[in-house]
Amino acid sequence: MANFYEGIGKLGFGLMRLPMIDKKIDIEQTKVMVDKFMDAGFNYFDTAWAYGESESAIRRALVDRYPRESYKLATKMAAWINCKTREDAIAQFENSLKVTGAGYFDFYLLHNLGEQRTRFFDDFNMWNFVMEKKAEGLIKHVGFSFHSTPEELEEILSSHPEMEFVQLQINYADWDNPAIQARGCYETARAHNIPVIIMEPVKGGLLANPPEAVKEILNAAEPGMSCASWAVRFAADLDGVITVLSGMSSVEQMDDNLSYMKDFGGLSDQQRETLEKARAEMAKIPIIPCTVCNYCAKVCPKNIGISGTFTAMNMLTLYGDKATARHQLGWLVDGHGKARADECIKCGKCEKACPQHIKICGELDKVTAAIG
Repeated sequence: MANFYEGIGKLGFGLMRLPMIDKKIDIEQTKVMVDKFMDAGFNYFDTAWAYGESESAIRRALVDRYPRESYKLATKMAAWINCKTREDAIAQFENSLKVTGAGYFDFYLLHNLGEQRTRFFDDFNMWNFVMEKKAEGLIKHVGFSFHSTPEELEEILSSHPEMEFVQLQINYADWDNPAIQARGCYETARAHNIPVIIMEPVKGGLLANPPEAVKEILNAAEPGMSCASWAVRFAADLDGVITVLSGMSSVEQMDDNLSYMKDFGGLSDQQRETLEKARAEMAKIPIIPCTVCNYCAKVCPKNIGISGTFTAMNMLTLYGDKATARHQLGWLVDGHGKARADECIKCGKCEKACPQHIKICGELDKVTAAIG
């Protein structure tokens, strides 16, 4: 029996970071990128209600210009964003249908499950809703995207065997990162025999320009190949993967991705060894050894987002990208209702609870000085 995703290429076009001109999506450049993507034999496009003007842009660049059966369009519902009722969440689906003009969605995802966000889909019974829409033919395949722990993924997959696929954040740098647990989430999905769509294979673009020591290893192995190519190919090489989403922002990025993915047949043993060397080199960079156990959070009287703060600091240390580090602080600390590092009162309770023996108070001061 054929897989439901047969015929989908291993490279997917992620539509969250489309090219911009005068603070608006550059539709003409997006059309060129869509045409190149389709001409190369790829057909999977991924957008979301939460991606601003992305859904309307893909209508103009794709839906209005190609036969409906020639491509696969995925979008997502974020019931945890400004939804107070079930009807508010349903309105997102209806708006996506209207804005894209697609008639139906090949893949429809409950967006960004995990932590406190999952309860909105439970409370509004969105699981039942998407199955109803599938029965009506408005959705062909249902699944969800996920950002949390393998344990929580196990719980969701066990509770909802009707889900046909899961979208996970996977890249070689985060494969064993305790803050992301990419390997654990991937292995949980595979244990349930559920196929995976991979997002963030280049870690929001950071692995296109990895630490210098990592870059030297990759460039020595394959001169002329982009660092981003190693990240995308790592993800595409994994078993059970439907497609790997690349959030391309320019024609040049599209050309680069197509150059190595058009005829991709898997990594060689030597290429896998190179990636292991790159990962080992990255592991040598001194970062805060936080395992995100959050024992510190249980005893902090100020409710400081300690593990999220350290994740942001480690990102700055590894990639030197302050804007991305600040974004992580906003998401992992502010977005989770936690206090910032500068509210630490130096009581030391966190340090006594930390199994890694991190000098937490001092590290929090360093974060405040480095990131703000």
